[in-house]
Amino acid sequence: MSSNRLDDQMAFLVEIDRLKSVNRATTLCDGSRRENSAEHSWHVALYALTLADQAPEGCDINRVIQMLLLHDLVEIDAGDAPVFGDHDMAAIETAEQAAADRIFGLLPNDIGAKFRAIWDEFEANTTPEAQFAKSLDRMVPPVQNLQSGGGSWVDYKVDWQMFSARVGHKIENGAPGLWAWMAPKAQAFLNRLNNK
Repeated sequence: MSSNRLDDQMAFLVEIDRLKSVNRATTLCDGSRRENSAEHSWHVALYALTLADQAPEGCDINRVIQMLLLHDLVEIDAGDAPVFGDHDMAAIETAEQAAADRIFGLLPNDIGAKFRAIWDEFEANTTPEAQFAKSLDRMVPPVQNLQSGGGSWVDYKVDWQMFSARVGHKIENGAPGLWAWMAPKAQAFLNRLNNK
């Protein structure tokens, strides 16, 4: 192994440490603080490992975990765009594509191309693995919001209709069993929250 290859691998690993500084809108389950994107990536990868029985038949859970570990690295440059925020989606997509070029470009070509292909597959959301990964990515914040007393739902004044429209179909698409579990809990909580 050449030292240049190892230098490039280490440069990537040092660079992605910056993901720990990207704060998200979602709080920890205990509500004590906002999570960072690195914590989210780790947690959602554990969701995949734990909830593998909810994946579509034949779904490669190892690939799902790889997607979930890589999916938010672009936030180092592009930042986090909360799902209930008001964003220019075309601008975000452009920024994330540029971030993917830069960040995965730090790696030796073979690893960079592999990681970029995994990230692109997640973004395209057409394979069972990507659909399950996207579902889990959308599932984690509502679980945390339910545990923390509303979390980002309170901040963004989310009601059931908004939640269902922006998140529901994304969870249901790749993990209908998880949506069936989440929907009544979220609906009851959001209805109580908004009737205060």
